Amino acid sequence: MLAKRIIPCLDIRGGKVVKGVNFEGVADIGDPVELAERYDLGGADELVFYDITASFEGRKLFTEVLEKVASRVFIPLTVGGGISTADDFSRVLGSGADKVSVNSGAIKNPRLIADAAEKFGSQCVVLSLDVKRVRGGYGLFASGGRVDTGIDALEFARKGCALGAGEIVLNSIDTDGVRGGFDIEMLSDFSRVVTVPLVASGGAGKAEDFCELFDKVERADAGLAAGIFHTGLVTIEEVKRTLVSRGVTVRL
Repeated sequence: MLAKRIIPCLDIRGGKVVKGVNFEGVADIGDPVELAERYDLGGADELVFYDITASFEGRKLFTEVLEKVASRVFIPLTVGGGISTADDFSRVLGSGADKVSVNSGAIKNPRLIADAAEKFGSQCVVLSLDVKRVRGGYGLFASGGRVDTGIDALEFARKGCALGAGEIVLNSIDTDGVRGGFDIEMLSDFSRVVTVPLVASGGAGKAEDFCELFDKVERADAGLAAGIFHTGLVTIEEVKRTLVSRGVTVRL
């Protein structure tokens, strides 16, 4: 059985790690390089790095911070923000990323997924979806959760898999930062339509939330969290020890 992954997320704005609730009320948390090193030493399986205002501001991702982080950590690094062309994939991978996360760029041009998968391999292409309950279904949002695209998120997830995405990160705007648990209902619905590993994001508040995730969501391959790890409310080691006690395979 493949080990489940525990992944901290660094949302970067203006060179600092930030965190909000429901994608709003964002506040500074700390230095990305220091936090990345802490997670590397603390047992994280991977690290996700988002330049959260790049798409909204219409600019390219800050590679300076990425290069500093990549030079100091030894776990896989997934990076996203302002990715809109295959050249952006090349630039980010060349700056130290192992995988590239695409969101708004893929919504504007879904062929970007296929082009990047063909050029770099599906294992490098991560489709990140910011999703919220709207109109009786799941709406897909762009530009850091600011723009309702009107697109059915379930259909887009299915399309992303068909185009060659190697992994789906599902960010529930409804549970983001609330710490009441992952959005099991939403994740279960997406688990039934995607054909690649599913990374759950949004809502983790305690170690047991990860147990519920892996117990109830069949295709959940990893749990991603930010605030609880940044503040020390829960450590990655605590999460993994709890998972092991419940019979879940993780890397210790």
